[in-house]
Amino acid sequence: MLIPVQSPYDWPSILAFFTLRAIPGVECASADRYERSIVMNGEVGRLAVGPATGGLEVTSSLPGVIDRVSRMFDTEHDPARLAKHFANDEVMLPLVTERPGLRIPNAWDGFELAVRAVLGQQITVIQAAKLAGKLVTRYGRRIADTGLVTHLFPEPAALIDQDIAALGMPGSRGETIRNVARAALADPTIFAPGGTAERLRGMRGIGDWTAQYIAMRALGDRDAFPASDVGLLRAMAGKDRVRPTPKALLARAELWRPYRAYAAQHLWAADAVTMG
Repeated sequence: MLIPVQSPYDWPSILAFFTLRAIPGVECASADRYERSIVMNGEVGRLAVGPATGGLEVTSSLPGVIDRVSRMFDTEHDPARLAKHFANDEVMLPLVTERPGLRIPNAWDGFELAVRAVLGQQITVIQAAKLAGKLVTRYGRRIADTGLVTHLFPEPAALIDQDIAALGMPGSRGETIRNVARAALADPTIFAPGGTAERLRGMRGIGDWTAQYIAMRALGDRDAFPASDVGLLRAMAGKDRVRPTPKALLARAELWRPYRAYAAQHLWAADAVTMG
């Protein structure tokens, strides 16, 4: 199955994003292909996505995956519209010009992304992926005995009564994950596209950064903006290397509406280059 995309499309950057964050047992990536386990309508399957002429080639053992894959890989984004929106912005214009095909990597599943966002609080991306792998090994369902994709990500019901902190995190973070699981059981749409960061901030243990990050990568909010993110603040530092405050960055980002999430993605990409 081919999903068409508007050119340019920066496949290497989106694959690198998923590769760095791949959960052992659930996801894997090679030089030109991303694979993962999936569940749809109670059926277990696998999904593989790779580049093809004119778009992305999708292979799945289950039907009906195209809409979710399209959302996950941001295939409907219009680069020309974004370039026009930022044409007069001295910060964004050079970034968008340099990486016109940059997209927002989205989540296959909103609950999974919410758990991962909590796991990633105050630790590195690599540490968070390893911790997620422990969570999967302990509480996820095994679907294969060989290969790199062997498990499903745990369902909410599997986490609500567990001592998740025992995997290696503060007790408060483990409790937040249980709260996330309880919320998903009470309302399966809370982490689905169309939800709001404001609603998530009402959950115990979910601050603004986490709520905005979930909104950006799971809820489909293209105006979500985690203004306190250290990478964004670092990317916006002046020549004197003085970083703005989150409040100042939030005020500056008003000019980027309604595409602040894309602004964040470009700033993160620029910061990654600077950090080497």
